[in-house]
Amino acid sequence: MRFHPFHLCYSSVTKHVNPLLDRLQPYPFEKLRALFADVTPNPAYKPISLGIGEPKHPTPKFIQQALADNLNGLASYPSTVGAEPLRAAIAGWLERRYGLPPLDPASQILPVNGSREALFALAQTVVDPAQQDALVMCPNPFYQIYEGAAYLAGAQPYFVNSDPARNFAPDYRSVPDDVWPRVKLLYLCSPGNPTGAVLSLEDWKELFALSDRHGFVIAADECYSEIYFKPEAPLGGLQAAHMLGREGYPRLIAFSSLSKRSNVPGMRSGFVAGDAAILKKFLLYRTYHGGAMSPPVQAASVAAWNDETHVVENRAKYMAKFQQVTPVLQTVLDVALPDAGFYLWAKVDKLAAISDTDFAKRLYAEYNVTVLPGSYLARDAHGSNPGRQRIRMALVAEVEECLEAAQRIAAFCHGL
Repeated sequence: MRFHPFHLCYSSVTKHVNPLLDRLQPYPFEKLRALFADVTPNPAYKPISLGIGEPKHPTPKFIQQALADNLNGLASYPSTVGAEPLRAAIAGWLERRYGLPPLDPASQILPVNGSREALFALAQTVVDPAQQDALVMCPNPFYQIYEGAAYLAGAQPYFVNSDPARNFAPDYRSVPDDVWPRVKLLYLCSPGNPTGAVLSLEDWKELFALSDRHGFVIAADECYSEIYFKPEAPLGGLQAAHMLGREGYPRLIAFSSLSKRSNVPGMRSGFVAGDAAILKKFLLYRTYHGGAMSPPVQAASVAAWNDETHVVENRAKYMAKFQQVTPVLQTVLDVALPDAGFYLWAKVDKLAAISDTDFAKRLYAEYNVTVLPGSYLARDAHGSNPGRQRIRMALVAEVEECLEAAQRIAAFCHGL
């Protein structure tokens, strides 16, 4: 038998890579590309994508200007801890937004290059790789970074299914008692992706009690916190801790980002805040990891965190959009206005029995509209996949495009 030199090289390389990488599943959008691989969409319609949660509203001009005005910062190495004006701006926003007492910008806040990299990196900081049976608890459906972070930290993900009867919040009371002692990190997303569910103060109280009993860290992913449709803003983790008298935010780290709030996903700007002892170790990890934010991005971020007018205007645009689009879709899908976020989480079998993958594939073929199958955002756990027969629709484009997509979806459903 003859072996090509490439095969010998490839075989040698695969023996020297992290075997935990083999546990990672394809990203939902890779699965979607594979689903659509043999489909030619109807050319009578221009393409409309509701598949990816990428904000499409224009970036405010003053943020662009702040970035342009500080390009001389490219001549300097940034520090991982971030500049004092940025940490102070973040502290001020947290205090105004959540009614918190003054935070220490030097020890309780750390700028990060978007919440995605920080969510992943935290697991590497708080999970002991020597513990063979460590668990990282994730909501189901979930943001796939949580799962990847668990595997590459040497832990196993444990999924807690969302409960439609609880407005799609994860049902933590369903977790067996013998699971909790193994949990080292619990990821939660409130407002949730894709469901829009917001945890209540009672939910937080129960989680804090479990964290106190078992010692796990709570990672509160709150990047959708500023897009909401009720008069009251969504409750945040630090806010809940303060309301419950938990001084110093023990074992709690909150994550936020400018991407959705300020329509700057390309800036990759966010922060983590909370327990100072954990953040001290997290800073050490990120110093070696190379997680410093560019000085021009820091300057633009200061401008963004210090302004609320553009956030109110952005939220009003989403509210107007959802108020027009949701009623159209409710005629054909089981869907409701979420508490927050920019997704609609719809059940697709209202008019006919159809799977979420078939729905997405046929909709793309016949009407050139892309939606994401819900089963791609969840895992089979405890006897079910809570995303099955659901689709996620990201209403991120301008209202006219989203409304046209809704009308096409309605026409498609009537033809089932």
